[in-house]
Amino acid sequence: MPRVNIALALSVSTIASGFLLAGCPSPNPPDSAANNSSTATPAANSTTTASSAKGLKIGSLLPTTGDLASIGQQMSGSVPLLVDTVNACGGVNGQPVTLVQVDDQTDPKAGAAGMTKLATLDKVAGVVGSFASSVSTAAVSVATPNKVMLVSPGSTSPVFTEKAQKGDFKGFWARTAPPDTYQALALAQLAKKKGFKRVSTVVINNDYGVGFEKAFVQTFEKLGGTVVNKDKPIRYDPKAQTFDTEATAAFAGKPEAVLAVMYAETGSLFLKAAYQQGVTKGVQILLTDGVKAPTFPDQVGKGSDGKYILSGAIGTVPGSDGKALAAFNKLWQEKKGGVPGEYAPQAWDAAALLTLAAQAAKENTGVGIANKIREVADGPGTEVTDVCEGLKLLKEGKKINYQGASGNVDVDANGDVVGVYDVWTVGDDGKIKVIDKVSPK
Repeated sequence: MPRVNIALALSVSTIASGFLLAGCPSPNPPDSAANNSSTATPAANSTTTASSAKGLKIGSLLPTTGDLASIGQQMSGSVPLLVDTVNACGGVNGQPVTLVQVDDQTDPKAGAAGMTKLATLDKVAGVVGSFASSVSTAAVSVATPNKVMLVSPGSTSPVFTEKAQKGDFKGFWARTAPPDTYQALALAQLAKKKGFKRVSTVVINNDYGVGFEKAFVQTFEKLGGTVVNKDKPIRYDPKAQTFDTEATAAFAGKPEAVLAVMYAETGSLFLKAAYQQGVTKGVQILLTDGVKAPTFPDQVGKGSDGKYILSGAIGTVPGSDGKALAAFNKLWQEKKGGVPGEYAPQAWDAAALLTLAAQAAKENTGVGIANKIREVADGPGTEVTDVCEGLKLLKEGKKINYQGASGNVDVDANGDVVGVYDVWTVGDDGKIKVIDKVSPK
């Protein structure tokens, strides 16, 4: 594919209104303290950071193995970093915070088992997780009846908004990444601005993929475009290992572009199969956050000409522009070295909201966190970017409005936030480069 040069200035507010009330994605173990003890269940590996049994106990349910491991491994360090920071400045409600980390393996069954362990055995009050929307769907069905507050840093399916509106979660659900309703709007606008009139879709067959597909199709058609395979959508099995049939079908009908909503491991196999069939030539590949990892172009590989197969592909991913981002990046560099990966700021903010809400409630329970999380995220109090400053003010009986690393994390009644998106492309050297930002406001 040719190199793509874009000067993009998206404005999606004119078409966002129709979606605002309607609404990706999932191998070393995560970092932990030196005195950690580890246990294992048949479903998922678990690591516990030892602390006071009387204090706040939270969990993380994130993929460090499986289809989303390449992204999950980048974000898994944020939660223990936040807990260490909070404990260094006095903890929550006068006691250190305990963290129990579980690998959900990018698998709904493992996620449900991991959430069950966290809720019933570890008896956590809140959990950061999951990443894959299908895993969060399984996890929240366990968290809600057990009154555990679940805050996802990356499950972006619009289905969660719909279920929250119906009261299915009873307030025990929120997320720090915006729903794919907005990302679908951005990609539909991008396709329109690029002059594409005929686009086909191929998606992973789960809440993330199907929800994204539906929002994109509706928006692109409103913009005057045609979705070539609308009546015969291509939705592949998350457990599949061969994709020849799906690749042929997705590129049939002479589309000018193909929207591929995938996870990295299976997505790389699909795109490689499509290239080997020769069907990608002259067709623009549109990608999403589920594959935006530095290793993905190498996973897909190079063609017979020695060039990266993904060269010229473009995509979107929830970005970060919060007031606390610079301080978070600095802390990450000091403690871990390098630059935090995708969704690391969202994971930090999810853990921050759990601790701040517990302090605001003056109790270490899921009910207390659920009752106060919106107040600390989008309340009338003093704006704070430092979690320790926020905890200090709350201990003094004052109100705060937390401004996060990922964004302002103004959680609404459905547990949703509105964020910004990075627009990215794959260069001829196989490097992913962010070329613009877009905010659906």
